[in-house]
Amino acid sequence: MLTLLSICFIAALSAPLVHRLCPKYTGALLVGAPLAMFVWLLKRIPEVAHGHPVTESFQWVEKLDLELAFRLDGLSLLFALLISGIGSLIILYTQGYFKGDPQQGRFMMYIIAFMASMLGVVLADHLLLVFIFWELTSFTSYLLIGFNHENPAARTAALQAMLVTVLGGLFLMAGIILLAGAAGTWRLSEIIQRGDVLLAHKNYLPILILVCIGAFTKSAQFPFHFWLPNAMQAPTPASAYLHSSTMVKAGVYLLARLHPALGNSEEWTLILTTIGTITFLLGAIMALGQHVLKRLLAYTTVSALGAMIMLLGIGTAYTIKAVATFILAHAFYKAALFLIAGGITHETGGETSVDKLGGLRKAMPVSFACAMLAGLSMGGFPPFFGFVAKETWLQAVEAYPLLIVATVIGGAAYVLVGFAVGFKPFLGKMPEGLHAHEIPLSMRFGPAALGLGCFVLAFFTGKIGHDLVQPAATAIAAKEVEVHLHLWAGFNKAFVTSLITLATGIGIYFARSFLLAAAARLRVLVKFGPDAAYQFLLDGTLKFAAWHTRVLQTGILRDYIRVTVLTMVVLVGVALVRAGGFQRWENLSPISIRIAMVAVLMISATFATVHSKSRLRSILSMGVVGFCMAILFTFFGAPDLAMTQLVIETLTVILLALAFYHLPAFSHGSKKRTRATDIIIASSVGITITLLVLAALHVHTPTPVSDFYLDHSYKDAHGRNVVNVILVDFRALDTLGEITVLAIAALGAYALMKLKPKKGEGGE
Repeated sequence: MLTLLSICFIAALSAPLVHRLCPKYTGALLVGAPLAMFVWLLKRIPEVAHGHPVTESFQWVEKLDLELAFRLDGLSLLFALLISGIGSLIILYTQGYFKGDPQQGRFMMYIIAFMASMLGVVLADHLLLVFIFWELTSFTSYLLIGFNHENPAARTAALQAMLVTVLGGLFLMAGIILLAGAAGTWRLSEIIQRGDVLLAHKNYLPILILVCIGAFTKSAQFPFHFWLPNAMQAPTPASAYLHSSTMVKAGVYLLARLHPALGNSEEWTLILTTIGTITFLLGAIMALGQHVLKRLLAYTTVSALGAMIMLLGIGTAYTIKAVATFILAHAFYKAALFLIAGGITHETGGETSVDKLGGLRKAMPVSFACAMLAGLSMGGFPPFFGFVAKETWLQAVEAYPLLIVATVIGGAAYVLVGFAVGFKPFLGKMPEGLHAHEIPLSMRFGPAALGLGCFVLAFFTGKIGHDLVQPAATAIAAKEVEVHLHLWAGFNKAFVTSLITLATGIGIYFARSFLLAAAARLRVLVKFGPDAAYQFLLDGTLKFAAWHTRVLQTGILRDYIRVTVLTMVVLVGVALVRAGGFQRWENLSPISIRIAMVAVLMISATFATVHSKSRLRSILSMGVVGFCMAILFTFFGAPDLAMTQLVIETLTVILLALAFYHLPAFSHGSKKRTRATDIIIASSVGITITLLVLAALHVHTPTPVSDFYLDHSYKDAHGRNVVNVILVDFRALDTLGEITVLAIAALGAYALMKLKPKKGEGGE
């Protein structure tokens, strides 16, 4: 798994180069990476279906319990097959969609990197690894949504999606840290076996809320649903992939994965069923008032995600089976319809409104056939796999009358959208001035495979149920779940409800003009919705940042130093007060004569530094203070520190002298009020540091940290000089950072020196 993931990331990085070398065959060459993953997954179906998960783990930092752990079970197999399979079709579709576009390589890089990140989310078996891939999906989706970066709307939508999902990611990070602490492990496969421990833990509710916020933001649940329709600014291949079949299901996947650990509680049921039902109905109702192709599909995607969360919240064996079935059905018909919508817009010169389209069946017969299959499956018509999923769903909620009513309303909206996207653009008479032709061959593979899948899968429900749905449902429930899918389950209550849903959907389809008019009148309510709240918060944050910058970023070094040291004084002072540090004066060592002499010299040099009227004398006096510190280091047995102090102090004195030599002389000193303020600040810093040092002298640990370094420097790092070993081995990253800072500073200084105008240039 790690090898195949690495190949996908390598393919993403190489995409621009591949496009530059072979622009006509970019998609055909790059599709090999996801296709290899898809084939490998297909071969693992029998093994996983018989209850034998595939695992891989590689130690990274053993002492920190960090490892690259991956696990393929029924749930991750279902998602990974959809991600890699649909991803392969999307890459081929992109080849035709971006034909002749010089930015095709960049788009390929983004979407393959996203695909690899999403595969990492569903295959990872370590919480930290899940979170890393989770954030990578947010970053790569930001790049995809904002792909047309010259368009302000695309940039705004990308930023909105990024801010919402990354904010949720921060909540998720806190949640998984608490989750790992409560479960005593970072391994997901072990966490899901400790549900009883977690349910009884004092942090169960905070963990549940934090994880739910992370999942809800990613899967566009109310009140975070607004970002997904706005994200339709992305090119169609990204919309079809990210916002129908993959990324937006990441939150659903996470909650399904953690169902055995966090489910089976009243809080879980209340939160998920409430938010899921609201999102389901809200998305469906808002879809009724749309006329833009991709927005019609986007709002029903929001609704479908809400339905999945709602079913997970109920958490019975029937609803879990319905979730797994619906995930599969939704991915097929929604991805197909998105690709068809993109093809229509691509081949009609950019037309996006279904009310301005018609009569395309003759010009685009293949697209019409694919759209019809996907649209009927979305509406839940027999004999399509969408009908099987809807029947399973209705059977799962038979005991909940309110959810049956909600399902009828939402299902009717799906019928309307399935007709509006799958039939309306192709039937009737073509509007004047509209010209279209069939999409290129490379763009047909995806809609054809997915559209036919919507139909063909319905005739293999037994095989699909046993090999894909049952292992996924078993993984969600963490116990054996029997799944028997049927294309025809008989004339029962679910079938009658399904017929009512279809009839209602067909009825409201013919009342679309009324719905659009009502939506136009209700659009005034948008200013009070979550999208407006997001904009209000964003504007407020930006205004606060601007005020903060005006107040603090004055451009004067003295002000920056004041803020920094005063912040330190306040924070350290509060900590000292809480710890009682002001009273720890006992057991101080006696002051020797030589230390007293050095201290007097330092005080005298400090006085001279402050009162000298010559810059050079002030610099030299300040240097005396530093050299005295080096002498004190030698008194206390730290020659390495003394040598370092001598070198640094010498360089500082020389550099300051050279710098101040070229500065103009001051015409006047600072005001008395400024000097008085500086005296107060400087005195408070000195007193605080003194008290901090005195308090630190009285801190006694059972095992000093120095003993650890003395014991392990030679044994583990093979070095006899403890200080050098600390710098090079134990604090290697810190030292590397310091070296990097120095290198950047040196490059900056060199650049400034090279920019110095030559004689005769620059106006002199």
